[in-house]
Amino acid sequence: MDDNGQLPVGALVLGASGYVAGELLRWIAGHPGMRLAGAVSASHAGLPIAESFPNLAASFPEETFVAPADLPETLGAAAGEHSGLAAFSAAPHKASAPQVAALLAAADAVGCDLPVVDLSADFRHSDPARYQEIYGIPHPEPELLAEFTCGIPELAGDDTGGGPGRVAHPGCFATAAALAAAPLRHAGLVEPELHVSAVTGSTGSGGLPKETTHHPLRHANLFAYKPLQHRHAPEMEDLLAVPGERPARVRFVPHSGPFARGIHATVFARSRSPLTDDDLDAAFRDFYAGAPLVRVASAPRLKETVGSAITVVGGATDGETVVAFAALDNLGKGAASGGVQWMNLLLGFPETAGLTVPTPAWL
Repeated sequence: MDDNGQLPVGALVLGASGYVAGELLRWIAGHPGMRLAGAVSASHAGLPIAESFPNLAASFPEETFVAPADLPETLGAAAGEHSGLAAFSAAPHKASAPQVAALLAAADAVGCDLPVVDLSADFRHSDPARYQEIYGIPHPEPELLAEFTCGIPELAGDDTGGGPGRVAHPGCFATAAALAAAPLRHAGLVEPELHVSAVTGSTGSGGLPKETTHHPLRHANLFAYKPLQHRHAPEMEDLLAVPGERPARVRFVPHSGPFARGIHATVFARSRSPLTDDDLDAAFRDFYAGAPLVRVASAPRLKETVGSAITVVGGATDGETVVAFAALDNLGKGAASGGVQWMNLLLGFPETAGLTVPTPAWL
């Protein structure tokens, strides 16, 4: 129970053995209103959580990963031990949707209305044809698409999904670019053609070793990949849609950076009328006045965000060309802490509950 004698909400994590899942477990461990009810992983079933994530040994000294086959039993037991249940999916795209479907079926069997935040790409596009165009396969669970809403809390207003609340969190690149450009779009300050350049850390590629994350190649190096073809560009365009404005057209070039965590994004646009740096600063501060996890600065720096739930945004202009910046943790606001922020809203917790841990000053 918490300090007020209330039972916590039980949190279930699907695909619980990857980098994003490890971050989810970290944020859940420090959350005042949530407790881990089950970390589900087929590949790690029965193994100690602390063995995969030694940094979490003090928080989960005895807990083990749960096999997917044991999920119904885990749900049934957790329902009686918590004030409610909530679920996160950190499974990869193409694999997440079937796991979410199985989880929802198990929840229905025990009479549980289950809010879900999915961190994969499986529910980010409501049109199954668009999903197939981007990912090259038919959507695994198209009947569930209508139950999910994709968005970022700072941009979504009161739209928090259908039923008990089911949300798809956008990709980390899309989150960074959208938070940088949204104040300009909503204030009508720029033309809709946007050019985005963003650098990400190696954790964005997941835990499976590959050439682009191999240390000798990644260290002291910088290179672009999938230029003008990255799957997050359509998400950026969706997130930056503004009523009464022409649709955003995004040209996106991602880069792999020589660090483990974080994204620094720069959005280039053409202003509709002459602007000053003070105009931009005012637009950012007005737009994010009610956003406790966004900070405005003239030159966002990556180390101000790594390990935290904070996004730092800002901009500059020469009067004609506008650039907007965003720095965030790709595993944090770009995934895990962004998912917890959404769940806070779905469950009626304060938006910042469990998310105000300061960033380490020296990494």
